[in-house]
Amino acid sequence: MMCGVAGSGKTTFAQKLERAGYTRLSIDEELWRRYGRYGVDYPEAQYPEYSAQAEVHLKSELASALRRGSDVVVDFSFWQRSKRDAYKRLIEGAGAAWRLIYLKVPEEVLRTRLQNRAGRFDANAAFPITESILASYLAGFEEPKDEGQETIEIGHS
Repeated sequence: MMCGVAGSGKTTFAQKLERAGYTRLSIDEELWRRYGRYGVDYPEAQYPEYSAQAEVHLKSELASALRRGSDVVVDFSFWQRSKRDAYKRLIEGAGAAWRLIYLKVPEEVLRTRLQNRAGRFDANAAFPITESILASYLAGFEEPKDEGQETIEIGHS
């Protein structure tokens, strides 16, 4: 389970695990595949509903892959402890063990990465993260503490 604020490097880390043989499940890519481009192929107001639908599908995919014995990396932000706990229960219920990888990145590095990413328009950069959106993400992020997480501190971009 990847955990971190937008721009922390979750997808890059998850893609490395995918190249090593893991099944990678990405909410962003599932949204893109199912519904297209945010604000282009569907209205921005539909995002919460579509995101919830995509997540239901990915939870099912996760449980199936784990029951088959596959190694899986879940490429979500996991910004809420309650969501992390729910996924831990799901993983354990499928007979597997979870790892929570928390990428802890300084705000200035996040800003630089998000500015660089703003020039792209793909599943993993579907909409620009403005300063106000980043501020709300940072304010709402529930940093993992005493959850058995593996924290990777990143100090550069």
